[in-house]
Amino acid sequence: MAFTKNDEAVSPVIGVILMVAITVILAAVIAAFVFGMAGNIQTTKVVSLTMTDAGTHGVVTIVGGTDLASLNKVYYSIDGGTPINLFTTGTVSVGAYKSTTGHEITGTRVIVTGVFADGSTQILLDKQF
Repeated sequence: MAFTKNDEAVSPVIGVILMVAITVILAAVIAAFVFGMAGNIQTTKVVSLTMTDAGTHGVVTIVGGTDLASLNKVYYSIDGGTPINLFTTGTVSVGAYKSTTGHEITGTRVIVTGVFADGSTQILLDKQF
């Protein structure tokens, strides 16, 4: 007796099974990546302020913003130096302004950062004079 082996149907079946397996694994990896990242996203705070050059020093004015109520402190630093406290809780309101008297800002880069009630810190202004 002679048996003939017919392998023509095996290859397409294995190919389809492998394609389905790859698709399921890829979908699982993408879903894990997307759902895992959603928990680490922080929202950006909205606070507006301006800084004007007043001779040798600057004047920072609070303009407004939806997150102004949760703003606890405002610091500024000159050319990446030590942060200097500008506003604290209770003085941060629309129209409030403070001067950087005693700190020369001409020809420098001034970065103003805010500390919020939830503990987050955010750059509010980055300006070159």
